[in-house]
Amino acid sequence: MKPSILLRIGSAISLLHFVGHTAGIPWTPSDDPGSTSVLSAMKSYRFDVTGVERTYWDFYLGFGLIISVYLLIQALALWQLGTMSRKDATSVRPLTALFGFGSVANTILAWKFFFSVPLVLAIAVSLCLGLALTAARTMHPSEETSPTKARI
Repeated sequence: MKPSILLRIGSAISLLHFVGHTAGIPWTPSDDPGSTSVLSAMKSYRFDVTGVERTYWDFYLGFGLIISVYLLIQALALWQLGTMSRKDATSVRPLTALFGFGSVANTILAWKFFFSVPLVLAIAVSLCLGLALTAARTMHPSEETSPTKARI
């Protein structure tokens, strides 16, 4: 399979992960009394962080939103790499590898700390990027499309 297709598939999976993650705001698994008391404590306990008063809830919500932003950026970047790989697949290998290493790290963290849906999505993106990296290495210049065909 061509690297451009694999990168676009990885992009689509990343976009799906972004949508699912963002739709889950505020990422609280249940409304039972135990969860409610933990959330209440997270929202009420204030402390100083380099001169700014924050709560654990601020960190929890903020980090969750940051992850959503990065998932969207990853989806857009992988789409662009797919476009760029049509002209010269080997030139996008360093960025594909960088995103691939990040995705493998994400897979390990999802396995360790989360549940099956983010794990499956992380595995799928890692596989797409690994295959794209391999396909770009083995692709001959004659298989690459001309610059006029490389537009979106």
